[in-house]
Amino acid sequence: MHLKNHLIEVFKQASLENNFLLKENVVLKWVHRFGIDSLNDLLIHSSLQKENQREEENQEQISLIDDVHEENQEQIKLELLKTFENIEETKWESNGLETASINEISSKKQNSNKINQFTENPKLPLPYIKNLRKWINNDKKAS
Repeated sequence: MHLKNHLIEVFKQASLENNFLLKENVVLKWVHRFGIDSLNDLLIHSSLQKENQREEENQEQISLIDDVHEENQEQIKLELLKTFENIEETKWESNGLETASINEISSKKQNSNKINQFTENPKLPLPYIKNLRKWINNDKKAS
């Protein structure tokens, strides 16, 4: 039985590698040793092993795909968090700009109000004109 297992493994390996010469050699040895009637055993065992191996490979690929999917989900979450943080920063910055522009507008309004007060109510250097006339008259008399 040891020889059968060995030939089955060699045949399976040759099938995976698409090595037709090795497969033919294994089939010839099998038929010579065990007879042509038992050739189906070789083909059945090798096909079952191929199917088992394919199932194992499929399971591995599925697990790898799941791992990659989970990693992608984590990366997407991280990118969404970064995007959200950028949006929040942009909001804060735009609020700061709006506040600064509102402050500028209000300061300009205050400045224009002060200018308007100066132009509407001009203040003279001396409080009363009567005192100015007396001062002018007194100054003329003295000179």
